[in-house]
Amino acid sequence: MNLKTRITLLKDHSGFRKYFANTSWLLGERIFRMGVTLFVGIYVARYLGPERYGLLSYSLSFVFLFSSLAYFGLDDILVRELVLHPEQRKELLGTVFWLNFGGTLIMGSAIATVLQLFENESQTEWMIALIAFGFLFQTTIVIDYYFQSQVQSKFVAWAQILQLCITSAFKIYLVLSKAQLFWFAFALMLDQVVIAVLFLTTYRLKVEWLPVFSFRWQKAKKLLIDAWPLIFTGMAVSIYMKIDQVMLKEMLDAEAVGVYAAAVKLCEAWYFIPTAVTASLFPAIVSAKQKSVILYQKRLQKFYDLMVWGAVVVALPTTFLADWIILILYGVDYQEAINVLRIYIWAGVFIFLGVAGFKWLVTENLQKYSFYFYAIGSIFNIGLNWLLIPIYGIDGAAYATFISYGIGSYGVFSIFNISRSNFIMASLSFNPYGVYKRSIDRDL
Repeated sequence: MNLKTRITLLKDHSGFRKYFANTSWLLGERIFRMGVTLFVGIYVARYLGPERYGLLSYSLSFVFLFSSLAYFGLDDILVRELVLHPEQRKELLGTVFWLNFGGTLIMGSAIATVLQLFENESQTEWMIALIAFGFLFQTTIVIDYYFQSQVQSKFVAWAQILQLCITSAFKIYLVLSKAQLFWFAFALMLDQVVIAVLFLTTYRLKVEWLPVFSFRWQKAKKLLIDAWPLIFTGMAVSIYMKIDQVMLKEMLDAEAVGVYAAAVKLCEAWYFIPTAVTASLFPAIVSAKQKSVILYQKRLQKFYDLMVWGAVVVALPTTFLADWIILILYGVDYQEAINVLRIYIWAGVFIFLGVAGFKWLVTENLQKYSFYFYAIGSIFNIGLNWLLIPIYGIDGAAYATFISYGIGSYGVFSIFNISRSNFIMASLSFNPYGVYKRSIDRDL
């Protein structure tokens, strides 16, 4: 079968068209977001300088350590339930909305308690409080999950694009008016306020008013029973992802955090790829499991292939162009971020794989194992940062991240018998010839 025939078959495949259109919207929005966020973020970083930018990054990372408490691990569970039980839409959305609201209050209490153990300036504590307050508005994220389950992410994409334009303009205004650091923390909170308003408006126009009065205790209990492993998993993931910047602040200083965060932001800008692709393809993987084991395995393997080589395509040129990228974008004040970028960008391979592996665990209803995996990764991350930062400085934090991500997002799947098949699939994705052979398989 020649290439033209395969393309024609794909174009005529209704399922392919549906998911391709949804993925295109998500990718389009994420690409636009990446460009605007990078431009504005670099503009802000150059204005603030490494030390003040480091304080802002530290405040955001500190809040992120507790962010999993705000969601109770219900995001993927909600998408799964909306796909399998669309008739329960109101009860599901209303219940998860209030569970997230309660979780945010718990998150705020935890942050206030732990802050007593750290010695920070009052300005830093106020920035942490302001960023944490913004999470109250993220309860409307249930609307995003609803449109994901319906493979209608274009509505969410438009809302997010509009939010990005509004808040980015505000951040540029802050730089032009030479605003104090505190106002940039306010801008991070404003991000959540604006997107909440736009989500609610979109859902009202396309469906109805958000069913906030449809909370059901029985539904809440069932969801929490399914999601409880993900609550602890989320905490482990938060530590896994952001403990490096918190430890850099405590072991070195705010300026080190600012330089390190500049490189990390460039790497994280690409993480929209697995997020967008999985948000669009996850419903297809769930439905394939109900139809055919063979179809399910084929889709899952292609999913891993896409994740691995999508990350490699990003990491390879970044490695060679790191010095040019940092000096042109951030300037000489951030030149120490060059090596961090060269190291950290390769952690993306395991980040992409981790997203895919986590989706597999949810599909197989093996969420409890995700806690073990990320907990192991978090322990290695903390230990390696503690060991390597005093020796190699910010480069040590980058090495710690790369190694711990490889262990927590890939290597740990080989430990348990029940997850070893996933480890084998992920390993097969590193073979370029095998990836090519699977890519020409027209079965979707």
